[in-house]
Amino acid sequence: MPEAKLKVILLRYTPDPEETVAMAAKLCYSPSDIESLKEKIETKDQKAFVEKLVKMGHMSPIEHPTFTFAIEGISRACSHQLVRHRLASYSQQSQRYVSERGQSTTHGGSGVRGQDVTFDYIVPPVIAQDKEAKKIFENFMVDAQKAYDILIEKLNNKGVSGESANQDARFVLPNAAETKIMVTMNARELLHFFRQRCCNRAQWEIRQMSEEMLKLVKKVAPIIFHKAGPGCLYAPCPEGEYSCGKIEEVRRRYGVKKQSG
Repeated sequence: MPEAKLKVILLRYTPDPEETVAMAAKLCYSPSDIESLKEKIETKDQKAFVEKLVKMGHMSPIEHPTFTFAIEGISRACSHQLVRHRLASYSQQSQRYVSERGQSTTHGGSGVRGQDVTFDYIVPPVIAQDKEAKKIFENFMVDAQKAYDILIEKLNNKGVSGESANQDARFVLPNAAETKIMVTMNARELLHFFRQRCCNRAQWEIRQMSEEMLKLVKKVAPIIFHKAGPGCLYAPCPEGEYSCGKIEEVRRRYGVKKQSG
């Protein structure tokens, strides 16, 4: 089945990320020399350093740890949103170098490949829950695959092949087409990313992806990401009049106790 499912893997991250932040903070706020920075900083002190930095708004030490994710099973619509976060590095599977040609057998010499196997794609949940809407959606995916395959064959007949054919035929592929991407962000940018993309008002797909990313980094850097999540967890909703109106529900979902006052 060509319907793709989200998968997020934390490939690499800075060893001892919280100790790295604490060392940077120690350098800023103490007369310590470089050699003394190598001395192990106790976990309780790491927590104090991180909390102090956030409270003061001194976020540059939190930029030192980096985290690299491999993500698959997202749509091109989702990746277009993701790459708007500019303080990050991206490597995305290319539709120019990777062909999206159908995998099943050719029918009757027409050059159109079978309807049962197309490029992988993402179906929005609301559409997936409506039988008629899903049928319309999937039929369009098949039509897009047919158009792509016919264009590839016509270009091949003109002596245009490989990446040169792919780069022009891909114009008919939809935003629903699945993509794979590798992303590296530093901890400060991730905190900003989670504030924006874990929000209820974020598009459902990138919100789902960001929530998976947050779960992974919390396991390896629980102090840094202790309060990470949408911007309404510990403060009034930053969306103002556009708020979803579900602030207490969101806080419960993230395990945040009801705010007093």
